[in-house]
Amino acid sequence: MNDGLARALGAALGVRVEALRPVAGGDSNDAFRADLGDGRRVFVKTGAAAPAGMYAAERRGLAWLAAARALRVPECIAVADGDAGPRFLVLEWLEPGRRCRDFDERLGRGLALLHGAGAPGFGLDHDNFIGPLPQANAPRPTWAEFWGRQRLAPQLARAVVAGRVDAALRRRLEQHIERLDDVVGPAEPPARLHGDLWSGNVHADAAGRPCLVDPAVYGGHREVDLAMLQLFGAPGPRFFAAYEEVWPLAAGWRARVPLYQLYPLLVHVNLFGGSYVAQLDAALARQE
Repeated sequence: MNDGLARALGAALGVRVEALRPVAGGDSNDAFRADLGDGRRVFVKTGAAAPAGMYAAERRGLAWLAAARALRVPECIAVADGDAGPRFLVLEWLEPGRRCRDFDERLGRGLALLHGAGAPGFGLDHDNFIGPLPQANAPRPTWAEFWGRQRLAPQLARAVVAGRVDAALRRRLEQHIERLDDVVGPAEPPARLHGDLWSGNVHADAAGRPCLVDPAVYGGHREVDLAMLQLFGAPGPRFFAAYEEVWPLAAGWRARVPLYQLYPLLVHVNLFGGSYVAQLDAALARQE
């Protein structure tokens, strides 16, 4: 057992940590199931390289999603995000279960309700992170401007500095950003986005119902979450039918999927290297 982490957790929770067992927790964190002396079990996320503020931002994001009362998210129990001692986030333990028969329908309806809860504007009142990378959320007056200047441009600049995007691809992406007004789709009110909604961030609880974890929230276009869900696998037709029962999608949304996959692909280029450049290139080509 990691004694230093166990002591810090015990001090934060006011109870002895009896056991820490590693569990799956993503690519940029270490994750544990902690068994506590009072009989509770909690999920702990920690990381020696976690940037300051990352876990506090996740706590705020989970609370914003929970306020919509649309889909279950884990309750935050404690957070340590300063310079002294280990940084960690302690969440309610969601006992995993087998997906219920109507899982896709529940997820579709719940996601539409989450999006429909809305946001004050395109952006957020604080910055946060997508994985360990900073995500700037200063609001912009239009969705096209926000998507271009607050999402695509910063990740492109990071990739260029790291030498992961060549000059030709850089020019094509910059040209694409300049014409976003013409391609982002019909105007819609800002949706309440999860922001990092790939399939690994959708879990089934003990009853088999969908739960959302690891958000990178902001107010934006709801097609962002739908495109992310289709990047590494895709939900079935029952999911989309259930979503559209609650909030029908605008004409042409399927053609815009690669547009809204550019941001997560740029993030993956920056996190994991050039293996994702070909996917980024292909998604961009489908928008040219």
